[in-house]
Amino acid sequence: MQSALYVGLSAQVALEKRLQTIANNVANVNTSGFRTDVVKFETVLSKAGANPVAFSSPGDNIISREAGNITETGNPLDVAVVGQGWIAFAGPNGTVYTRDGRLQIAANGDLQTVSGFPVIDSGGAQLTLDPNGGPVSISRSGAITQDNNEIGTIGLFNIPPDANLDRYGNSGVTPDRPAAAIADFSRDGFKQGYVEGSSANPMMELTKLMSASRAFDSTNSLIDGTDSTLRNAIQTLGDPSK
Repeated sequence: MQSALYVGLSAQVALEKRLQTIANNVANVNTSGFRTDVVKFETVLSKAGANPVAFSSPGDNIISREAGNITETGNPLDVAVVGQGWIAFAGPNGTVYTRDGRLQIAANGDLQTVSGFPVIDSGGAQLTLDPNGGPVSISRSGAITQDNNEIGTIGLFNIPPDANLDRYGNSGVTPDRPAAAIADFSRDGFKQGYVEGSSANPMMELTKLMSASRAFDSTNSLIDGTDSTLRNAIQTLGDPSK
């Protein structure tokens, strides 16, 4: 009987994390380049008693690889990534990868992300443009041309599909395996004047939120019912500790 309480509590811990994840996804439905979080649950089997009891683990957050929709902005410094590549920028503690292609030119000419971090090329070098050099053209390969002069090339990187991703900010990720520069732009590349939106679907996330909330309430009712039954049994049979 007490196992039911522990199973119910483990389910509530898992569902609470699920609710937090969904809430974060909903909060970022308008965040450019945002990839949704999904929770991977596992079952832990206890063999302490005569009958095995299955408990739900709290779950691990996994960043989805599903891309968001691409929207035309007309801004020449906006680039959307076509395919599975990632833009790289120099973060405070190393290289960070993002799908948020809203770029800007700093006063000193550095090409930066919308958050002010330097965008790098495939070799890790920062890119510098002329703030007064006229219109900027960015090709599919990331080559930047300004005033008919090629300035440099935005790096496009492939993160191994089996790499674990840690989130940096809202749209950045850091993998646990090295990313490789992409040299073949037949499938991957850049699209100037476009931006990738969030991969969070508000209707889908709200549906998940309602489902998880109902499951949480059902589990809470199960725990209350089990606790009530246990109390009644103790009152009827007496406390065995006395």
